[in-house]
Amino acid sequence: DKETVYQVALLQSLAMGYFDGTITVKDLKTYGDTGIGTFEGLNGEMIVLDGVVYQADQNCRIHVMSDKDTVPFSNVTFFEKDFSVKLRDVDKETLEKILTENVDEHGGNYFYMVKIPAEFDSILVRSESGQSEPYPTLVEALKTQKEITLENVRGTIVGLYCPQFMSSLNSVGWHFHFVTEDKKLGGHVLGLN
Repeated sequence: DKETVYQVALLQSLAMGYFDGTITVKDLKTYGDTGIGTFEGLNGEMIVLDGVVYQADQNCRIHVMSDKDTVPFSNVTFFEKDFSVKLRDVDKETLEKILTENVDEHGGNYFYMVKIPAEFDSILVRSESGQSEPYPTLVEALKTQKEITLENVRGTIVGLYCPQFMSSLNSVGWHFHFVTEDKKLGGHVLGLN
């Protein structure tokens, strides 16, 4: 009963600028302990790790969210390790290639949630500032994003793979968020080594 990915809203609704929260963080945690998403007003990036819901704010600083905060879009699951992959000296493109090879081996029509605890020579992350009504589109809102490169840092990537048949409901392929081991910095992953 834990082999379920719970999705809040459609990615297309977020793309069109529907940033109002529809579920509380408290309720979201009843559907999973691992995942990604965002918060009301597109206020930063969500990283759900080991049952804690973190926000990477517009400056990529990490905050623990309260149970009362609301969520317009998210994907969570109760994480259970089915298989492991050892990684070393990879960039983002190589990481996605290796993970996709494993998806192909285990079944391309499934969802996959990954947790990648690792040490990074560098990792490029971004986050955006919260928006106010009337909300812009996602493309317009992302113009407020800030990017930072973290060097020689340990932390965990939480990633989601959506199969091709989900193209009308979510973004297909891999989507990664990151939080440092000390829970101080993170965001949406743009690049890594």
